[in-house]
Amino acid sequence: MLWALLILVLCGMPGTDIPHISFLELLSFDKFVHASIFFVLLLLTVRGFVVQTSFFKLKKSAKYIAFVLCVVYGGSLEIMQGTLFVQRSASIFDFIANSFGVAMGLLFYKKIEAVFLVYLIK
Repeated sequence: MLWALLILVLCGMPGTDIPHISFLELLSFDKFVHASIFFVLLLLTVRGFVVQTSFFKLKKSAKYIAFVLCVVYGGSLEIMQGTLFVQRSASIFDFIANSFGVAMGLLFYKKIEAVFLVYLIK
């Protein structure tokens, strides 16, 4: 939840408060950032659903429910950037980057979970 809140705050910042570095823009650094933060959001959301004990169906379908929630959240943020936030604009390419990060998180969740569990057990 805190990570999602941090994403909301960052996406809601006025455009003038975000540093612009020209050589990073050439490398599409912005899209990498979008994909990365949503990659982490998916990992944290799935993990949160898996470790909870109250709702068996949520635990059983954690990856797929988290995928849908994260994609919808990314789309909602883009809509808010276009309508509510000051000096921000919606971008379909940002939404695609968000969704790509979510998809990569879903794809790599089991590998990342296995690596972290090995370190937690030691």
